Amino acid sequence: MLPEPAYKSLLDNISQTFSAARGKAYSLISHILLEAHWSIGKQIVEYDQHRQDKAIYCKKLMQNLAKDLLLQLGKGFSLSNLYLMRQFYEAYPIFQTSGKLTWSHYGEILSVSDPLARSFYEKQCVSEGWSVRQLKREIQSALFHRLAVSRDKAGILALAAEGQQNSLPEDVVRDPYILEFLGIAEDHRLSEKELETKLMDHLQAFLLEPGKGFTFVGRQFRTSQSPKYAPKKARARASLL
Repeated sequence: MLPEPAYKSLLDNISQTFSAARGKAYSLISHILLEAHWSIGKQIVEYDQHRQDKAIYCKKLMQNLAKDLLLQLGKGFSLSNLYLMRQFYEAYPIFQTSGKLTWSHYGEILSVSDPLARSFYEKQCVSEGWSVRQLKREIQSALFHRLAVSRDKAGILALAAEGQQNSLPEDVVRDPYILEFLGIAEDHRLSEKELETKLMDHLQAFLLEPGKGFTFVGRQFRTSQSPKYAPKKARARASLL
């Protein structure tokens, strides 16, 4: 017996209500944890700022905190994470976040030493909804510096403050392309054939990755004006069976 429309609507509404509440809860927890990490960094800086021989004392302080907090509170208080909390407060003396980024996002953003670039990645990450993995890739490929090359000082400041605004064709078209995933040495000059082979190797591996139910037919096939009239042997497919 199929459920009546009213019951189906009730079921959908309950599911949507719970999913929305769960999303808000995750977002709230993430924001609270960010504020806690910022506060911990603030307390460490304020405790340490009036000490003599700061460099030596700071190192010992951080080591002791990492050891004792790990015993009291468990994971999450490694030495590297405590340094990151301290750096978080120093980079953002006033706590103010969008509520859309996690501690893992800021862990990557704080790896950028240039304040302008750091601001750009934060703004862009929020507006584009980047995952931590994508954020890391864009930082490693120096996206900010590639975009800033053709900008004047005012343009660079706007880029840092607002992120990338795609209003011109050159804002969308990548020049140059960053293909670091191919593992090509910077000083190596590739022929068109070599580049095609490397790209197709990665594409083929990707298409075969889903496993059963997919097929990779081939790399190069002749095309015609209409697939309907193309010879069967000239058609290339990478599709679900």
